[in-house]
Amino acid sequence: MGFVRKLVFIISSIFVLFSAKVIKDLFDVPPVPQLEERWWGAGSPKESNEAIVPFKIDIPQKILDDLQLRLKNHRPFVPPLEGVQQQYGINTNLLIEIVDFWINKYNWREREKFLNKFPQFKTEIQGLNIHFIHVKPSSSLPKNIRVLPIILFHGWPGSVREFYDVIPLLTKPQSGRDFVFEVIVPSLPGYGFSDGASKPGFGQAQMAQIFNKLMHRLGHKRYYIQGGNWGAVIVSIMGVLYPENILGLHSNACSATNTAITTIQLLIGSVFPSLIIEDDNEKLVYPLAETFWFMLTESGYLHIQSTKPDTVGVGLNDSPVGLAAYIIEKFSTWTNKNWRDKEDGGLQQKFTYTDLLDNVMIYWVTGSITTSVRLYSENFNKQQTSLNLDSIPVTVPAACAKFKNDLINLPNKVLRSKYVNLVQLNYYNDGGNFAAFELPQILANDVWAAVTKFEEINKGTNTNKT
Repeated sequence: MGFVRKLVFIISSIFVLFSAKVIKDLFDVPPVPQLEERWWGAGSPKESNEAIVPFKIDIPQKILDDLQLRLKNHRPFVPPLEGVQQQYGINTNLLIEIVDFWINKYNWREREKFLNKFPQFKTEIQGLNIHFIHVKPSSSLPKNIRVLPIILFHGWPGSVREFYDVIPLLTKPQSGRDFVFEVIVPSLPGYGFSDGASKPGFGQAQMAQIFNKLMHRLGHKRYYIQGGNWGAVIVSIMGVLYPENILGLHSNACSATNTAITTIQLLIGSVFPSLIIEDDNEKLVYPLAETFWFMLTESGYLHIQSTKPDTVGVGLNDSPVGLAAYIIEKFSTWTNKNWRDKEDGGLQQKFTYTDLLDNVMIYWVTGSITTSVRLYSENFNKQQTSLNLDSIPVTVPAACAKFKNDLINLPNKVLRSKYVNLVQLNYYNDGGNFAAFELPQILANDVWAAVTKFEEINKGTNTNKT
């Protein structure tokens, strides 16, 4: 019996020690990684060209002629099932209406003028030509008005087009505030008019590195950041990697779901809501089973883009109708999940067909759909996950804007475990994934309010060009 007791004691001790190590590993904060500076362009590294070159959208007529030919010669659509609206994907009756508008009413040359209304530039960083909009406030500002730099990030399947109504709301002074914004809106690498990487391994962390360099090249050592969708992931990573450069972070898609602590908090909240839930609007994530099934229903694109992005890209890059169906469906369901039950997908409650086709056209004329969806594959590879960026808290001042119909809304306590210096958290009883596009005034107001708080925190900090 003595031997058995000793054996049980030894096994129990090993189990306790192993369990303690597992728990410690789960809750330990990993070190901030140091990113390697790689050349992402084609071939071997070349001499760096740091010139900032003016850019104007000017699509060759042959591309537009080819587009018209493809639109007019698409194959007949398969009719939707009886009684089905958008539940199986975009309803082809709706798609017929959109394609007819595209052929007969949408005028790219007119829209090109609209898209060119803000100053745009390109510059090469680590082998990639990065496109960005750069809007400064009026040069006749009163002397007491300070100019603060802010960079805004879109996501997928969006583009810089999402911010066209937000930009003027941020570059015009507001009564009672002693600052205004200088706004930079880049196309993510691989999206629109920015180059995609020619080598594997280019994920959100590498994008964060590129954009920190862009802001430095523009003369801004310290600056504000804002983003939704992938843009929200990028600003979170920038807050972790470059806290000395980030004055404040604003996100309309704050997330904190990939750590042990936040997972445990969510599970506790499903059993003991009072321990996690502070306001009724935080119950949107519960019951977790309902949220899980909704995300499962809406995440088919995620799996294929994370595993075979080039395969799906072939069809989307060859058929403008297929591309429009694939993208515009997201602007229905991701704006309001209940719009799946509407014959018209609810689209024109928040957008016009012109708005939506502007965004589709940016993908079409640049042929960037394949390079854009590769970001999903890079996000889930071991090179990205091994950085453990999700497990590192964001310590810079942060603000989260939560919109009722976004894909997921996490409880405030869960968000605070990731954004440990969360100084503003607002909930809006409207809006979804594309807040800048849907509700530009509300989003802009939230940014103004957040930066006002950030400035109080950052008093005495020099944000001027160096």
